[in-house]
Amino acid sequence: MGLDEVGRGCLAGPVVASGVILDPEKPVEGVTDSKLLKSSSREKLAGTIKKKALCWTIAWCENTEIDKLNILKASLQAMVRCVEKTNPVPDYLLVDGNKGLETLMIPSMTLVSGDRLSASIAAASILAKVYRDNIMKTYHREYPEFGWDKNVGYPTAVHYDALGKFGYTPYHRRSFRLKTDKAYTKRP
Repeated sequence: MGLDEVGRGCLAGPVVASGVILDPEKPVEGVTDSKLLKSSSREKLAGTIKKKALCWTIAWCENTEIDKLNILKASLQAMVRCVEKTNPVPDYLLVDGNKGLETLMIPSMTLVSGDRLSASIAAASILAKVYRDNIMKTYHREYPEFGWDKNVGYPTAVHYDALGKFGYTPYHRRSFRLKTDKAYTKRP
């Protein structure tokens, strides 16, 4: 199973992970790192991956969990949840990044830039990105001034401007030091 997460660098929203076991008999053309794809391509590929994969799963940690755990632990926890939801348990895990899932007693390998090296990790990155983007677009309806339909929670000028004007929403990560915080100081 290939595992990846999205949303680590965001100021708001969950961190979302996905796990995918691809069927070697049903390759999915065009699968690559989700960051390299246009939104429309990701949406189309996500549907194809779900149809052709032997197994896929999605799990997440909400912003409040991120604040309690920290972003790294929350990212790993979301991946663990993906594996725990999978039945039968995968034989082997390919984990994007340099931190493994030691709490699971499953053989695994970490791959830095795994979403560019492994088709199953790339497929997981696509499913996680599409799922998380859709969550943030839903949140945008409630807080349109933050521009989450476009920036999906990542730090942008629009997002920082809205934080300065309106403050935190219930979806913001309070543990992240933001430019709008009084403790933040600009470097020359």
